[in-house]
Amino acid sequence: MLKQFYILLALFLLPISASPAAQLTGQVTWIYDGDTLKVENVGKVRLIGIDTPESKASPRDRFYTQKFPISKKKLRDIASQAKQYNIRNIKGKQVRLELDQTHRDKYDRLLAYVYLPDGKMLNRILLNKGLAIVFRRYDFQYKRDFLKIEKKARKNKRGLWKP
Repeated sequence: MLKQFYILLALFLLPISASPAAQLTGQVTWIYDGDTLKVENVGKVRLIGIDTPESKASPRDRFYTQKFPISKKKLRDIASQAKQYNIRNIKGKQVRLELDQTHRDKYDRLLAYVYLPDGKMLNRILLNKGLAIVFRRYDFQYKRDFLKIEKKARKNKRGLWKP
């Protein structure tokens, strides 16, 4: 009997964990920073495929300052702008989360593409505004698309790319 229960439980959970396009919904209850938020009944969510600067100096700054000509002051300014954008535009809103092949990061945050009520993807919006860069370290479904959006933001001198 117990063995049958575990088999049924595994079959029930299998489609959710095996599906790269698994989706969840919930209300955004907290904004931690530009790329991390809390969604009711889901927990901490990290926007997959993008990276926003930290609000305080961190070892991650080195990537920005060495790879791109971006000052530490600019990093702090953009970190604040990205967080404020999220507070103004998504806190308290119902969002849809789309998962990719990797569901959690090393900090146990859910990795997701976050869709706003109007259907626009927050990850793309932050890239387009120059408030984030593409997180190049890992592969993900929309990587090529994200790189094109970042390139366009750089060309149009938005956010991080504004002199």
